[in-house]
Amino acid sequence: MTAPESGPSGSRPEVRTTAGSVRGSREAGVAVFRGIPFAEPPVGALRLAAPRPVRGWSGVRDAVAYGPPPPQGGHFGMDERTGDAANDDWLTVNVWSPEPSPGAGLPVMVWIQGGGYVIGMSGLPEYDGGRLARDGGGSGVVVVTFNYRVGIEGFAQIEGAPSNRGLLDQVAALEWVRDNIRAFGGDPDRVTVFGQSAGGGSVAALLAADRSAGLFRRAIAQSVPGTYFSTELAADIAAACAAELGLRPTVADLSGVAPQQLSAAGDTVGAKMDQWAHRWGLAAHRTIPFSPVVDGDVLAVTPWQALADGAGRGIDLLVGHTRDEQRLFTALGGLLGEVGEEQAADALRLFAPGPDGARRYRDAFPAAGPDELYERVHSDWLFRMPSLHLAEAQAAAGGSAHVYELTWPAPGMGGVLGACHGLDVPLVFGNLDRGRTAMLIGETPSAEAEALSSRMRAAWTSFAADGDPGWPGYGTAQRLVQLLDTRPAVTSCTDDPTRLLWRDHAFPALPLLNP
Repeated sequence: MTAPESGPSGSRPEVRTTAGSVRGSREAGVAVFRGIPFAEPPVGALRLAAPRPVRGWSGVRDAVAYGPPPPQGGHFGMDERTGDAANDDWLTVNVWSPEPSPGAGLPVMVWIQGGGYVIGMSGLPEYDGGRLARDGGGSGVVVVTFNYRVGIEGFAQIEGAPSNRGLLDQVAALEWVRDNIRAFGGDPDRVTVFGQSAGGGSVAALLAADRSAGLFRRAIAQSVPGTYFSTELAADIAAACAAELGLRPTVADLSGVAPQQLSAAGDTVGAKMDQWAHRWGLAAHRTIPFSPVVDGDVLAVTPWQALADGAGRGIDLLVGHTRDEQRLFTALGGLLGEVGEEQAADALRLFAPGPDGARRYRDAFPAAGPDELYERVHSDWLFRMPSLHLAEAQAAAGGSAHVYELTWPAPGMGGVLGACHGLDVPLVFGNLDRGRTAMLIGETPSAEAEALSSRMRAAWTSFAADGDPGWPGYGTAQRLVQLLDTRPAVTSCTDDPTRLLWRDHAFPALPLLNP
């Protein structure tokens, strides 16, 4: 974290919110406020409940440190970060503003981090909003990040609890932005919600959710996962998680369990999902224990169906993916260059669309070996085609859509990762030397990386300002896509073989098999 500035030019900024006054800091010319509660801590009587508005406070509250992350799984050591938390104020927002005064009227960008709906916290250094806020076109943009509940706390289908509590947290954060962002220099009528991976899936869900209507004008969905659960599938997975503790999947049984113990139960089930493939299907094959639930209430239908029905017609949408989404997961699994014909055949059988999808993939890519086929079908099923289909649905319903594909190969790890999943995040934020980004960008960011990051920040902030990222809209006739690379170009995906393979796939809510 950048050290706060001191002296007259670095005097600490103070803002009055609806709940009370907060005092932040100045860092590299930007006013920064961290750890502002937007809802009451969801503990005690509020455990596993919908978020409640935060109670007010008297005096001035210091806002210089991130709030504690919500309880979560142990992937990448994230559970250790939550175990050190001194309090349970999980639901907090952070704000970066170039001009924290009510009359500034700056565009607002609200970030939703990813993490497979299992992990995630806004306080990671790669999500620092300072550079994006400062470098935004014109006078800059106001950047907001926040925590939301994940794993069992946020997405398990629990009897007596509302579904999609993590999504409800996101709605509550956007309501806080609506009610407070003017005081920080933002324009509440020019809010853009943006997110990547599970954050991109959350953006898609918010586009479909009635509760979020009117809370944002634009949306940027990066690498949207195609996984939304039926209530039956979500309830069955929740029952397995509760069974690990000898309990039932009810509020009465689970609300008294220590948060870390509950997260650990979710990790245990996640580690042996392959044993449940006969019931949980593709979610088990990809080890995805939690996702937004199409419950008929918070989320009435899938995002693709909602947009096809016109739910996003008044929202400007920017959506895209990376070229080699699967490559990072293949590397983390130790399978780079090791995929055999049997593994490729299994992947095609499971994930290719339609009864003859495997044959059609092989026909479309006759020179592809097992490694390429394996990566293609995983990338397409989980991220690439769900993202493209979101644009297709939006455009078909008469809404505004712009599409991109990041094709610049990551230089980290000897250049083996290609344009992999997650590469867009440091490029969009401009944080090329922080957190875990060295694995992707390399220890010393190149001039090439800096230039691409600058172009992407300009596109994202321009879109937030006026709905135009700097390239033509998608449309169902030409289907124009911006390729983001050292030499950007616009191309048409109308005749792209992958798009044609998936053209008739609907991405339904994943069902429970053999109940």
